[in-house]
Amino acid sequence: MNLLALSWKNITAKPLSTLMSLILFALGVGMVSLLLLLNKQLEDKFEKNLAKINLVVGAKGSPMQLILSSIYHIDFPTGNISLKEANFVKKNPLVRKTIPLAMGDSYKFFRIIGTNHDYPTLYETELSEGKLWEKDFEVTLGAKVAKDLGLKLGDQFVSAHGFGEAIMQHEQHKFVVAGILKPSKTVIDQLILTNIASIWKSHDHGANDDHNHEGHDHEEGHDHDHDHAHDKKDTPQAEDLDKEITSLLVFFRNPIAAIQLPRLINDKTDMQAAAPAFEISRLNEMMGVGQRALRALALVIILVSGFSVFISLFNSLRERRYELAIMRVMGGSRGKLFALVILEGLIIAVLGFVLGILLSHGAMEVLAYYMQESYQYEFTGKTFMKEEWWLLVGSLLVGLVAAVLPAIQASMTDISKTLSGN
Repeated sequence: MNLLALSWKNITAKPLSTLMSLILFALGVGMVSLLLLLNKQLEDKFEKNLAKINLVVGAKGSPMQLILSSIYHIDFPTGNISLKEANFVKKNPLVRKTIPLAMGDSYKFFRIIGTNHDYPTLYETELSEGKLWEKDFEVTLGAKVAKDLGLKLGDQFVSAHGFGEAIMQHEQHKFVVAGILKPSKTVIDQLILTNIASIWKSHDHGANDDHNHEGHDHEEGHDHDHDHAHDKKDTPQAEDLDKEITSLLVFFRNPIAAIQLPRLINDKTDMQAAAPAFEISRLNEMMGVGQRALRALALVIILVSGFSVFISLFNSLRERRYELAIMRVMGGSRGKLFALVILEGLIIAVLGFVLGILLSHGAMEVLAYYMQESYQYEFTGKTFMKEEWWLLVGSLLVGLVAAVLPAIQASMTDISKTLSGN
């Protein structure tokens, strides 16, 4: 007696009932799996791109917006701050290092960021070819930018004002590709990096080009411990102090800075200081409410699907009483009848799990396409998480529990009463 084949035959004998159970099971499993995939990949993106940044200083406004725009580059900046005020933060003895960011332009939806060479180093990126920018209007591309736009070393392009559709292009200056970075799975992959002077000059339409920045960076914000020559190179010229940058990434010298520096900046300057760890924790908490609600709904659907399996098996036993009695007469033990029904419950659970996983990973691929289109971040459904094995265990448990009572009833079939028609 092949129990597996017999169980499969019994399941397919009632296709509509089985299909309803499978759909419910798959929906529940799929929702839980999708939430796990999305949550894990979002957490990885948030955590990896934090890069041990202690503080972000920018124009007053929403602290969350400042963090999202300056670290994750998925929101609009809160405004600009003067270089003079930024230097006030840089020179504070509690600050170990600062990295300036200047933004406002893009090329085909990829943001152009003015900064210094500490920025790619922050994310431990390496060059795939070429070099890091050195002269004004030289750029180094993130791997995703180069791949998606098909740009190569020596290619030229003009920037557009803003981060969306190109409304106004800065055609008086052309950027030249000097280098391309290797894929790092960080925010760097989707950025176009240059020096801050290039950002200033692309917006300074009325200025002449007598002050040639070739071979000279206007970047500031390096470690206080750098050598003197490096500091001199990155020190802004006197005429630049009235210019603006978008934000400043700050790294503390000691833990006391976390208490004193934000209060000093927020109370004594026209800037605001936002702590990335705090803001991302707050964002996760806000997102967590919706995730918990969806997870609870998914678990309810799984339980309902388990109840559906129970009803399906229980009702099918009424129609199969004669068949079960014949099996007993032909030598089938009570244990085999019990195992037969249990196997049916487990088969439905496994099928529901497989369909649910296919559904969730397929949905994640579709979602990844739209998220990538909107934010340039890469997500994928082509990965399997270890937590999903626990989801399989849970599915089998639901199938087992749903089949236990019908299995007990099947094993206790009264042969004489059933065959006599009583």
